[in-house]
Amino acid sequence: MTVHFIGAGPGAADLITLRGRDLIAASPVCLYAGSLVPAALLDHCPPGVRIVNTAPLSLDAIIAEIVAAHEAGHDVARLHSGDLSVWSAMGEQLRRLRELGIPYDVTPGVPSFAAAAAALGAELTLPGVAQSVVLTRTSGRATAMPPGENLAAFAATGATLAIHLSIHVLDRVLTELTPHYGADCPVAIVWRASWPDERIVRATLATLESALASEMERTALILVGPALGATEFGESRLYAGDYDRRFRPVGTAPRFPEPEAE
Repeated sequence: MTVHFIGAGPGAADLITLRGRDLIAASPVCLYAGSLVPAALLDHCPPGVRIVNTAPLSLDAIIAEIVAAHEAGHDVARLHSGDLSVWSAMGEQLRRLRELGIPYDVTPGVPSFAAAAAALGAELTLPGVAQSVVLTRTSGRATAMPPGENLAAFAATGATLAIHLSIHVLDRVLTELTPHYGADCPVAIVWRASWPDERIVRATLATLESALASEMERTALILVGPALGATEFGESRLYAGDYDRRFRPVGTAPRFPEPEAE
């Protein structure tokens, strides 16, 4: 028996890995975060599966479901939205399972920031503009930010910021970012990336509030940084014709010469 923690992706039912799909199909028990995981993913469940929406459950109740499945010898597909490596509440579940001696594995999923960038048709790291992406959020009732982790500190790096769970404090976000990026810095808000009702708002830090025709829910993602609107940037050396690389040796003395024919 194994508990399979599966990243269910950002919303679209077909943005799940083949491994994740197959694990769902092979598990007699499926626990899914019903507030964010699309119900269409449950179509992959096998006949007779026990399906539990964990949205209204406490951690104790969730673990109780897993313990019951463990005692019955049933694998569990545990579905979380996006990718499990950030803001998934997986860590506290894994700690409980380790204490109980219940085996588990983890299958990654498409994160929301990647789906948002795809919706924008944007690369978040452009040569000479930005080479880092910071995934962050503001403090909330469920989780406070540790000392030192704040928007101003991240903005000072000039990196592209992907700010989660913060649309409800947009005025504070804009106040903290503008001194570092400037009022003309491009920004985009993507709500429910990859869902049928996806919404995108593009603006600058100075015009964003007026560009929002209506309020967006807390799950909207804010992307900020010069890379979002850059048109003047260098080309990667990776594909330059004179760039000597392992798979395309160039010059009379390449770093990785082709092996001599026998």
